[in-house]
Amino acid sequence: MDRVKSSMQQVPNPIPKALIRRTGGANSLELEKENFERGQAVSINKAINTQEVVVKEKHARTCILGTHHEKGAHTFWAAVNRLPLSSNAVLCWKFCHVFHKLLRDGHPNVIKDSMRNKADLSDMSRMWGHLSEGYGKLCSIYLKLLITKMEFHIKNPRFPGNLQMSNRQLDEAGENDVNNFFQLTVEMFDYLECELNLFLGVFSSLDMSRSVSVTAAGQCRLAPLIQVILDSSHLYDYTVKLLFKLHSCLPADTLQGHRDRFQEQFKKLKSLFYRSSNLQYFKRLIQIPQLPENPPNFLRASALSEHISPVVVIPAESSSPETEHMVDLVTEDLVDTDIPVQPATVVEPRFDDLFGTSAATDPFNFNNQNGMRKDDKDRLIEQLTREIQALREELESFRLESGRLCQALRGRVNELEAELAEQSHLRMQALGESEFLRAELDDLRRVKEDTEKEQRSLTEIERKAVANEQRYVKLKEKYTELVQSHADLLRKNAEVTRQMTVARAAQDEVDSVRREMQEKVKAAQEAAERREQEQVEQLQELQRELISSRVELDTLKSTMASSQQSSEELSSQLSTVESEKVELAGSLLKKEEELAGLGEELDRVQSSLASERESGVKTAEALQNQLNEKESREQALESQLVAARWSTLQGAVEEAERIVQDSLAQLDDPAHISCTSSADYLASRCQASLDCMDRLHSARDGYLADNTGVSELVRAVTHLAHLVGDTIVQGSATSHMVPVEQADALSDSVKACGAEALALLGQMKEQESLATADSATLRAALDGILATAEKLRPRGLELQQGELGDLVEQEMAATSAAVESAAARIEDMLDKSRAVDTGVKMEVNERILASCTDLMQAIKELVLSSKDLQRDIVDSGRGAASMKEFYVKNSRWTEGLISASKAVGWGATVLVDAADLVVQGKGKYEELMVCSHEIAASTAQLVAASKVKADKDNANLGRLKLASKGVTQATAGVVASTKSGKSQIEEKDTMDFSSMTLTQIKRQEMDSQVSVLELETKLQKERERLGELRKKHYELAGVAEGWGEEDEGTG
Repeated sequence: MDRVKSSMQQVPNPIPKALIRRTGGANSLELEKENFERGQAVSINKAINTQEVVVKEKHARTCILGTHHEKGAHTFWAAVNRLPLSSNAVLCWKFCHVFHKLLRDGHPNVIKDSMRNKADLSDMSRMWGHLSEGYGKLCSIYLKLLITKMEFHIKNPRFPGNLQMSNRQLDEAGENDVNNFFQLTVEMFDYLECELNLFLGVFSSLDMSRSVSVTAAGQCRLAPLIQVILDSSHLYDYTVKLLFKLHSCLPADTLQGHRDRFQEQFKKLKSLFYRSSNLQYFKRLIQIPQLPENPPNFLRASALSEHISPVVVIPAESSSPETEHMVDLVTEDLVDTDIPVQPATVVEPRFDDLFGTSAATDPFNFNNQNGMRKDDKDRLIEQLTREIQALREELESFRLESGRLCQALRGRVNELEAELAEQSHLRMQALGESEFLRAELDDLRRVKEDTEKEQRSLTEIERKAVANEQRYVKLKEKYTELVQSHADLLRKNAEVTRQMTVARAAQDEVDSVRREMQEKVKAAQEAAERREQEQVEQLQELQRELISSRVELDTLKSTMASSQQSSEELSSQLSTVESEKVELAGSLLKKEEELAGLGEELDRVQSSLASERESGVKTAEALQNQLNEKESREQALESQLVAARWSTLQGAVEEAERIVQDSLAQLDDPAHISCTSSADYLASRCQASLDCMDRLHSARDGYLADNTGVSELVRAVTHLAHLVGDTIVQGSATSHMVPVEQADALSDSVKACGAEALALLGQMKEQESLATADSATLRAALDGILATAEKLRPRGLELQQGELGDLVEQEMAATSAAVESAAARIEDMLDKSRAVDTGVKMEVNERILASCTDLMQAIKELVLSSKDLQRDIVDSGRGAASMKEFYVKNSRWTEGLISASKAVGWGATVLVDAADLVVQGKGKYEELMVCSHEIAASTAQLVAASKVKADKDNANLGRLKLASKGVTQATAGVVASTKSGKSQIEEKDTMDFSSMTLTQIKRQEMDSQVSVLELETKLQKERERLGELRKKHYELAGVAEGWGEEDEGTG
């Protein structure tokens, strides 16, 4: 608490604000809610700012704890919606970083609450997408990633924001449906693609040849990649597991597209992880995993056991204890730490302005300041005591919250331990599956051995066939010997005749055996087909030899008829033949058995081939059906895509028509009468519209040539509608500042331009008339407005070279002097008011004069920034010429600076005079508010005149814009303090009608109606008078700048 007290003493004026907030009698719940919202707003503004540095972790952590505290993101979006995210790219980039952290680590309701802002984020992404470099392009990619992340979690609510899930939860997310797993894998591919695009965008925007990771700007761009690495590691792991699951359920050809997309993303992610791990910035914040050398082989189911989930390790931070962080958060609720802590001597002047000159010696001596009594001091002490007690209670609540967070972390540890046990169980299951696969492998090996045995038996059969062939050759040789001995057989005719019957019977048996063997060989030839081709050829050769043997035997019969000799030798030879015949019959029986076994094997092979052929036909038919369905789906999607493109174009054209119609409707709005513009700005808008028409023409031709170019046509139509609408509004505003005749002509021109634009858009809405839409009439209308604007441009003052150059310096010096004088006068008036006034009047006067002082200070900063910017413009544009020659060369710009400087100095003087009269009680509060608005308009004119020739990357231009915002805020402060003071000073009569009769009330009602009508008539006349005065002012300004001479020259 000592730190809180010391912080309170260092802040200039937290006490009055605390008093104002506590005087409403709020209860403890409202007090707690107010403290929570204030602390969140401070942390969000500190985390999301325009400084190109890394978001501080403690501010982001406070935002995350805030979402858990309120169970949503309503406070976060309420604070973010007030930030100018569309005007500053660094601010938008840091918002994306903080929002990504909230989506990952915040309350689950953050995603649901953020979906309401999805359309705004999409528009902002498209807006930043028009920039091709710097933070603009990165913001567009990052916003698309965040939108994709929100859509993914809305479609898949089982996935938490940090994507941490167990395998069981991953299976439950798909509901055991292969279609759900298929769609979930596609969505994860899209999600990971957005992550990789941001990765590549950040690396491409950095100069990797230098040590960019040690610079503040480089770390600002690299910091969000930590969240991207965390998301990418989980997405890669889940994608691998889902693909293995899909390959176990679907054919490999169906998942070819998934495998190709995974291969591409694997290469990118591995390269980006490797490049990130070599950066010095990441080495101390995160341990990046390395992916394997080759991607997993999804066609092999056992490869899943080789997959190792990548784990990202974030080292523990060496920070102060958690309670010290909570005290810092409570201190930030009381003190805006964006304001640097200054020494006491620096704070003293601001304290003197609020409480008097004695604050330097006794800062909290309230007895002699502002007439405060002793009881006020006691009440102040009591309120401070209550506030300290509330802060202690809030600190205790933060401690309880930290305790709950620790409990949640312990629960997470238990969950991780359960997941580890589940992984161990899965490992045991994998071991069981490996044993089963090993048993299957053994069975396959046994089948292979049986096949080899059958092959060996087939070889043995072939060997036996060769042996039979050799026997037949020997038989042939023996038959040859018989032919040689036929002479001897002639002498033994008698014996041969007797043995002839026996030989004939033996021959019949041989013939029958031969016929049976031929039939069996033919059957084996048909059964074995190609694998038995060699054996069939050998058998055919054997058949030919048998036929030749039969021919020889027939010859032998004819010779035996005349042979009568050698019967004994023949008898012995026939007995040998009979023995050989017996052996041959035995071998033929064995051969027949072997051929029967081969026939059965052949039948089994043919049946298996028939079943495989049938299954192949069915598979081919299924694939053909899938191919036909895919082609029909592709045709339907193509037709839907064409229709969607045309509907998108129609929507863009209708939106463009609404923009132009809204601009035309503003011309008849009474509030638009007070709007003014310059001829120069109108001419620039017309020229931009003409340039956009060329772009629209080329985009339309591209769309007609190829329907895929609809996005460029939509952008061109929308851009043209905005430019034409702006031209219409600016033309009407310019007509309020020119003479009546020229104003009427300009108003008719802009109305005609709007009508032509609507006619062109109407033609583009119809598909038949899109190609023939004519934009010549709209171009002619814009050319007419551009010519009118050129005529209304001022000619410039007839000044000599030296006079014009000196006049710029003189007017800027005079403006600075006028602002300094006004600030001094306000200080004098403040001192006089403190000496004379008391009570509420003194409080009101001090508040008004303090706001006027802030306004003068802001104007002073604006004038100095304008001087610096003008000096840069002159130095960069004059070349070898002198400064005065540059001013004369750009006389119109110089005259604009002179006119704006005069207006600022005059406005400051008038504001001080009006404030003096208000403090004295002689002036009107309305005069002070009008003077404030006039100063705001004059400073805006000075800013516009200063930055018209400036480079957009000029540092002084940025300072000038910040100073302009400061003037706008200070002007709003003057108006607010004036309205508040007016409401406090003026007495409001209470309306008591209890004592009035019905007739009296009716009479008063009629009188009030008469007064209302009179005031409305007077208001209308004053508005008409204001319009005429502005037109006359425009005419006088034109005469002063030489417009009359230009009109005479053109006439």
